[in-house]
Amino acid sequence: MLVDIGRSALRRILAGAALLLCLSAAYPASASVFLEDQTWTELRDLVAAGTTTIIIPIGGTEQSGPAMALGKHNVRVKFLAEKIATKLGNALVAPVIAYVPEGDIDPPAEHMRFPGTITISDKTFEQLLESAARSFRHAGFKTIVLIGDHGGYQADERHVADRLNAEWKKTPVRVFAAVDYYRLAQGPYTDKLLAAGATRTEIGTHAGLADTSLMMAVDPSMVRKDRLAGLLKLGAGDGVYGGDPARSSAEFGQLGVDLIVNGTTDAIRAFIASQPK
Repeated sequence: MLVDIGRSALRRILAGAALLLCLSAAYPASASVFLEDQTWTELRDLVAAGTTTIIIPIGGTEQSGPAMALGKHNVRVKFLAEKIATKLGNALVAPVIAYVPEGDIDPPAEHMRFPGTITISDKTFEQLLESAARSFRHAGFKTIVLIGDHGGYQADERHVADRLNAEWKKTPVRVFAAVDYYRLAQGPYTDKLLAAGATRTEIGTHAGLADTSLMMAVDPSMVRKDRLAGLLKLGAGDGVYGGDPARSSAEFGQLGVDLIVNGTTDAIRAFIASQPK
């Protein structure tokens, strides 16, 4: 039996449905937080509506032992930056910076001793960060966040932030070197791993259990799992520093993902809250 709901009620229902369709079109549930996915007019409108934080994810292209791909830092920092921006709710993510200081070429030092590692000078790197920050200021962003997945350039991030903040002190624009992102991946992540049953001899500082597990939680395709088991003891000559990746797992890595995302998000929010209104 059909129910007569009345013309006025029907009009209200139809108007509500039309409104929902308009809202879903304007604010798609799967809207990307990546700058590269926006048109310039979409970006303009997002900034005007209050999306005024931009995260610059910094990776690096370097060796990470025989079981992990050269783009580890780039893939990982993009993944984690997306999660951080989503939690913030009013932030976008810039393209990943994949060319970073990795040491001297002649004579080759550290990671430059292995094929595939790419290096630039600290001066060039800092100039790159400065130019990117100036571009985002020009686009209307108020908070420019630097997050770096590699330990070798953390000081460079701070230098750039300090210089630009001094230059822009009479403006509302600020640069935040979110070094907590990297700090959390060190001692705090190690503590989580130890509590979960990993050992200090396994965890390591580069391409060991901690590093490899974090990559497995982010993108397991970057890890050659068949090369983790049954290997002889790996060392610096193999590109593995102070650890053993044999027992690496996505479960171990998820501890680091949660720690880094939540801690970095909190640090960014605290920085924004501390700025003069």
